[in-house]
Amino acid sequence: MSGSTVTHKTTAASERAGTTRDHPSLAPTRAARELGLRRDEFNLAVLLGRIRTMPGDGGGGRRVPRDEIDRIRAADGFPERLRAEVRTVGTTEGAALMEVTGARLTRLARLGLVVPVKFYVNRYRTVVWLYLAEELSQFKHDERNAALLKGRAPEGLRDQLREGLDLRPRNWRGRQLGFLLRQADDPWARAAAVASLLDADDVSDVVDDPHERLHLLGLRPTPAAHGSPASPAARLAEEITTASGPDEIAWLRSDLAEAVESARRQSPVPRPHSMPPEAERPTPRETARPGRLSGLLDRLRRRDS
Repeated sequence: MSGSTVTHKTTAASERAGTTRDHPSLAPTRAARELGLRRDEFNLAVLLGRIRTMPGDGGGGRRVPRDEIDRIRAADGFPERLRAEVRTVGTTEGAALMEVTGARLTRLARLGLVVPVKFYVNRYRTVVWLYLAEELSQFKHDERNAALLKGRAPEGLRDQLREGLDLRPRNWRGRQLGFLLRQADDPWARAAAVASLLDADDVSDVVDDPHERLHLLGLRPTPAAHGSPASPAARLAEEITTASGPDEIAWLRSDLAEAVESARRQSPVPRPHSMPPEAERPTPRETARPGRLSGLLDRLRRRDS
C-alpha cells in the first residue's frame, strides 16, 4: 500500500516537473485558470502589463511563461490584489465608489479627467464605458481633485461640455494604442498597432505598397466583437475604434509613416514573384477588416495572371 502511494507521488511529481520542463509556457486559457481570473480579466491584466506574455512557437498566439505564473502567485496579496487591479466598473458603480452622481462621473470622463479602459455596446445600441475601479479610487483620494468632486465645475470646463466635448472615445483609443504597442514584438507589429486605429483610406495613403499593406493586415490585432458584422452595434463600435478629428488622424498617420519606414529598414517585407509592386491598391472595404485578407490576396494574384 505504502509502495503504491510512494510510486503515485513520484509519478505525479515527475509529471509536474515534465510539464514545467517540456512546456515552459502556458496558453492564455490555462494561465487564466491558474491565476484564478476570468478570461476577460486575464486579457485586461495582460494589456495593463500585470502579466507578461511571450510569442508562441511557430507563429502561434501569445503564451505566458511558467515563471511568470509562479511570480504572480508568490506575490503578497494574491489573488485578491490581482483581481482588484483588473476590476472594472460602469458609471453607476464607479460613481458610488467615488461618492458622486453618475452624471458627474460622466462629465469627468467627457472632459478627459478619467479615462475608460473598456467599452461595449448594449442591446439598446448604447455605448457602455468601463473604468478601472482602482483608478477611480485614486482620483477620489487625490486632494487636487477635491474641487471637481463637489460643487460647480469651473466655467471653462462647463463651456467645453456645453459645446459637446467628449474625449472618451479618443482617450480610449490612445490607451488602447499604448496597450498594443506594449505587446508588439517587432517593428511591423508596432506599425500594425498604429494602423489598427486608422481608416482604411488613411492606411492606403500612407502605405502605398500593397505587399506591405497585406503584411500589416495580417498583423493587425483582432478587435473585440460587438454584434454580428455590419450590424448597428458593430458599426458603432467601429466608429469608436477608428480615429476621428483632423489632429488625431494626422498624428496617427505621421506615426504610421515613421513606424513603417523603420520597419522597412529593419525587416523588409518579402515580395512574392506573383505579386508585383504595381498591383492595384485595395479598396477601403477590402482593407477594413482582417477577414478579407485572403480575398484581397486572390484578387491581386488574378490580376497578375
